[in-house]
Amino acid sequence: MAREHSKSLLLKLAFVTPALVLVAAAGLAALLYYGTSMPGAAWQGPLPAPTAGEEAAAARLAAHVQMLAGEIDERHYLRTEALERAATYIEDQFREFRYVPRIEEINNKGFRNIRVDLYGTSARRKILVIGAHYDTTWLSPGADDNASGVAVLLELARAFSGRRQPLSLRFIAFTNEERPFFGTAEMGSRVSAERSRSSAEDIIGMYSLEMLGYYSDEEHSQWYPRVIRDFYPTQGNFVAFISNFGSRPFLGRSLAAFRVHASFPSQGMSAPRFLVPAIRRSDHSSYWAFGYPAVMITDTANFRNPNYHRSSDRPETLDYDRMAAVLTGLIAMIETLAADQTEQAE
Repeated sequence: MAREHSKSLLLKLAFVTPALVLVAAAGLAALLYYGTSMPGAAWQGPLPAPTAGEEAAAARLAAHVQMLAGEIDERHYLRTEALERAATYIEDQFREFRYVPRIEEINNKGFRNIRVDLYGTSARRKILVIGAHYDTTWLSPGADDNASGVAVLLELARAFSGRRQPLSLRFIAFTNEERPFFGTAEMGSRVSAERSRSSAEDIIGMYSLEMLGYYSDEEHSQWYPRVIRDFYPTQGNFVAFISNFGSRPFLGRSLAAFRVHASFPSQGMSAPRFLVPAIRRSDHSSYWAFGYPAVMITDTANFRNPNYHRSSDRPETLDYDRMAAVLTGLIAMIETLAADQTEQAE
């Protein structure tokens, strides 16, 4: 009797197991389709010649990166003088752009975020945060990671100086993104996001500018985690917009606006962390932790740049013309989102 029961159970399992596999496969396919389907059409074909404004912006971007990654070099908790020099440079640049910097102290060791706010004209309480970390990992000058992000942050602040938008814009340079602080209570962006939540700030979204300077038109210059490999191009010549599922609506609005205005290739993806763990590896994840929508805008870091976290991550390896083209698109994207917030308020 027991033997017949066992045979019956095995027969049932023989039918159930393939069905479970099919259900799991269908679920994974649905997740991938949902996460990789993005609004708008990405730019294709040759890039247009840079405008005079973009040529000037490229020169300024290069100057910021040269100061941070060339003159100051690696900057982190083991080289506190260099980290302080980088913070002072950023603070001075904000002042030059006619902002009043505010300091967010991280602890009693002198680590600090530098923040400026451009208050909105009609929806002042609504805040769009644009941030980039200015520290580096050990033994790397960090041109792409993340002097490039800071350079774009500074040029965005310059572009909007004196040009108030309907909502408030917050430009913030974070410290302590790299290890050993990532994900801890002393991570600069985590401190800032937690303070925003404690103050009940109405942050409509956050952009983390994380490595924006390395591009290549070579085939197979871009790679991905295996699960998403078949959904994206093999040339590392685009800028990527990355989020979790909770931030997907914000990502969709942002990428759609970027694609309308930017003559530059772009890709987007939202995914759960268990499927693509790398999606959380920057300051946007701090805002996720406190319930705010956030998107990482990136050249995809180690999935493209062979100099990632190495001593070879130097200013001469970056493409400042393409950075300037991305900057142009981001300015228009931010203006579009600010206008949309006004329409929603009305």
